[in-house]
Amino acid sequence: MASNSSNEPAILQKCPSGIEGLDEITCGGLPLGRASLVCGSAGCGKTMLSMQFLVNGALQYNEPGVFVSFEETEAELIQNFASLGIDLDDLCSKKKIMMDYVYIDKDQIEETGDYDLEGLFLRLDYAINSIGAKRVVLDTIEALFSGLSNTKILRAELRRLFRWLKDKGVTSIITGEQGSGTLTRHGIEEYVSDCVILLDHKVFKQISTRRVRIVKYRGSAHGTNEYPFLIDEQGISIMPITSIGLKSEALNSRVSTGIPRLNTMLGGEGFYVGSTVLISGTAGTGKTSVAAHIVDAACHRGERCLYFAFEESQSQIIRNMRSIGVDLDQWISENLLRLYAWRPTNIGLEMHLLSMHKKIAEYTPAIVVIDPITNLTEIANETDVKVMLMRLMDFLKMKNITTILLDLSDTTKLEATGVGISSLVDTWITLRDMELNGERNRGLHIIKSRGMAHSNQIREFVLTDKGILLNEERI
Repeated sequence: MASNSSNEPAILQKCPSGIEGLDEITCGGLPLGRASLVCGSAGCGKTMLSMQFLVNGALQYNEPGVFVSFEETEAELIQNFASLGIDLDDLCSKKKIMMDYVYIDKDQIEETGDYDLEGLFLRLDYAINSIGAKRVVLDTIEALFSGLSNTKILRAELRRLFRWLKDKGVTSIITGEQGSGTLTRHGIEEYVSDCVILLDHKVFKQISTRRVRIVKYRGSAHGTNEYPFLIDEQGISIMPITSIGLKSEALNSRVSTGIPRLNTMLGGEGFYVGSTVLISGTAGTGKTSVAAHIVDAACHRGERCLYFAFEESQSQIIRNMRSIGVDLDQWISENLLRLYAWRPTNIGLEMHLLSMHKKIAEYTPAIVVIDPITNLTEIANETDVKVMLMRLMDFLKMKNITTILLDLSDTTKLEATGVGISSLVDTWITLRDMELNGERNRGLHIIKSRGMAHSNQIREFVLTDKGILLNEERI
């Protein structure tokens, strides 16, 4: 008999969930053929994550699944998930998914040594065999043992349940309600599970944030941080990136600013593609106008742009930019520009980051504008905003997306940013008001632009009905 020449330990096989971000922080998915526990308080998304795991398995990996519910009927589940565009009724008719509602009356459960789960095993076995299921969800475990307080019986039956699922070779998720001081109400399930995922839903300063953490994962490396996740009309998506790292490629190609004289001040060609550009200035100095020229020039080249606005509505920005000869509405109609406007106080800082990530991934723009970044300090302190923006900038650099950040300067600190990111950006342009000869004029100055020759002069610029005009004479 041939011996195994390799002494390397076997690598744990994974079952991909198909949920954005979850497979990344679990290094490939849930443990294949083993049981995972998804726990958390009411309303944190346990059932949604579990059902997405089944649906993605059926649609993306051709792995049928069984969903056993102890709380919601089949009709209720079908109705609930229809809002996400998931047609469970159709999947059931095609034998991609089987749902089984098991009603348990805790008053009928007797705490005796004869208590066992043979009836559940029979139903599960039939359901798994009837569609050739590879994935199983039990939602929720509390209902199954709601009438039991005998810890010995409870522990024994839990172990038997998890062992039975492993012996069937199915990858399973068991959901559980969070207890007081424990991950689950019984405080036992987490010890017999191979993977434990904790979902959390908190409200701080009237802002709701959901987070996920991998508490344990036997036999596999995994992300250990708390990661924000979003529930929207497409289900759950997780933001796993804590730090991209300084690994982005430095490109030599340039992108025009849309303002000829400003291109000249930037070595004749504009910004580097994939660089981060900061445009700072006090109120009314023309920051949004400069950004609109950059966007307009990119759209003329056929490049996609994504604009996040925190102060003005879409229609207001479009109307205002028309007054300087920039028609952004035409680019929205041609799907070369998407403009999202909302108040920073609508969601938490991490959710802003996740929402931006998701929209960037969906649209794949060449240029992203955030107007202004200083408004994010309404929901977090300067340090937290700086960290969030650093993560976003690293993410965009990795994708070679040119980033335009607008910053509202303090009138007493013109050459300082409101969130302390000046050292992180590649190009920094300041706009300022200046009083000369009884007139109040605007001036533009390039404080820095890494890797290129750039002007050290302050140029007066004028907002005309045909766009921004930079005077050749320095101030």
